[in-house]
Amino acid sequence: MKRLLRLLTFPRLVVFLALAAVFVMAARAPLDTDTLWHLRAGQWQVEHRSLLQRDCFSHTRFDQPWINHSWLSQLIIYGAYALSGQVGLAVLTGILAVGAMALIYRLCEGDPIVRAFSIILGSAAAAIFWSARPQMFSFLFSAVVVYLLWLYQKHGIDHLWSIPLVMVLWVNAHGGFAIGFILMVLATLGEGVHWLMEGVPAAPSSSSEARPTYRSVVRLAAIGLVSAAAVSLNPYGPSMLLYPFRTVGIGVLRDFIQEWAAPNFHSAQTWPFIWLLLGTLLITALSSTRLDWRDAVMVGGTAYSALLAARNIATFALVTIPVLACYLDAWLTERRFRLNSSRLPVRGMFLVVNWMLLLLVIGGVTVRIVYEFEPQRLEQAQGDVFPIDAVDFLEDAQPPGPLFNSYNWGGYLVWEARDYPVYVDGRTDLYDDDFLRGYLKAYFAQPGWDMVLDDAGINTVLVEASSPLAQVLYLTDYWSMIYTDDQASLFVRDDPLGGDR
Repeated sequence: MKRLLRLLTFPRLVVFLALAAVFVMAARAPLDTDTLWHLRAGQWQVEHRSLLQRDCFSHTRFDQPWINHSWLSQLIIYGAYALSGQVGLAVLTGILAVGAMALIYRLCEGDPIVRAFSIILGSAAAAIFWSARPQMFSFLFSAVVVYLLWLYQKHGIDHLWSIPLVMVLWVNAHGGFAIGFILMVLATLGEGVHWLMEGVPAAPSSSSEARPTYRSVVRLAAIGLVSAAAVSLNPYGPSMLLYPFRTVGIGVLRDFIQEWAAPNFHSAQTWPFIWLLLGTLLITALSSTRLDWRDAVMVGGTAYSALLAARNIATFALVTIPVLACYLDAWLTERRFRLNSSRLPVRGMFLVVNWMLLLLVIGGVTVRIVYEFEPQRLEQAQGDVFPIDAVDFLEDAQPPGPLFNSYNWGGYLVWEARDYPVYVDGRTDLYDDDFLRGYLKAYFAQPGWDMVLDDAGINTVLVEASSPLAQVLYLTDYWSMIYTDDQASLFVRDDPLGGDR
């Protein structure tokens, strides 16, 4: 028993505390509307025991082919919900985040406190991306690829053969598998620069230190090609290789959807990203340890993508955390400021304190989850985001369809208002750029808005009460407002067009 108790060394306690903090940051109430259409898709696949490949949630794209790139993760997400409801979704999100950060922690060098600090700062930056959606599987798989690339480049441990296997799982779990190729491309470029700058001397050198060769570049490029072939092992075959380009080509994503736009640095959510970016730049400049070309390419490349789109901040954090830890520890060593936390004794009062802290943290995490998911509190949080009362009225009143709805509520309606197929939801790849721009024309009440509604045969409209369309419909003679509150307004056409739900 004593031997078991002594396993809780201070470094292990620090690891646990850091990962507990990661779990708390990730295990939040699932308030993302896209979570709900993923849940509905997972439920449909469980009930029908088949892959959902055609739309059955909207009236504008009904029965059209749909590339359901997240089918595997949808099953897992729905399984977590079926087991434990909203808590199950939060715990699954926390587990995926902790799994990713545990891998990255293993890459970090130096004192456990330095490593834990880097993990917590990086997690605070990446948390802007975390929600109970298939993208969390991309986050975990990104960490796996970063881990394998780091082992190969920094320690010469070649497990690169497993990357194609990871990509097979990834392509069936989420369309973000393109991140894996981006990481491999950056690693290959970094290895190439490293070879050109360090492996090809301008003059003969007497140094006995082994110089890098081009073989690593070739090896990484070959793994990338094999991974591209492996991606074809999915229900849609080789066509999935082009799927990311199709998604990125939707201009509405960049123009109107926050996670695809450049980070809003006025939002406190993005401040940890600023601290991580500037802190890494500062510490690599202050440290006398020379910046590795491979680190420079990986950090620079992912920072560039994060500045273009906020959703890429998470990938930047995964790449940057071990770099920050390495150079921060080196800088502290140069200043003779060694924490030496690994040398703390594991006996007596130190051991008691370790276990007390562990129990306190476990208790704190439990209290945090119970508090977050207290039924009344959760209902209030959902009511602040979703049009719960308006949808209840819609279901009771049963106005004539088809329905025009706010994009922001599409996922909620797919899950809750099943009698009313949606006009639009978060499956932007299904609706394409032209359709989404037509939606925006109607939503913002731009010239021709009425033609958009007429062409789709819309008889009922559910949008934000403050939206331009709501303001115009309120003043339009042939539309009547049948419900409104501080959040949502529901309108019905006075003389319904032919159509159904």
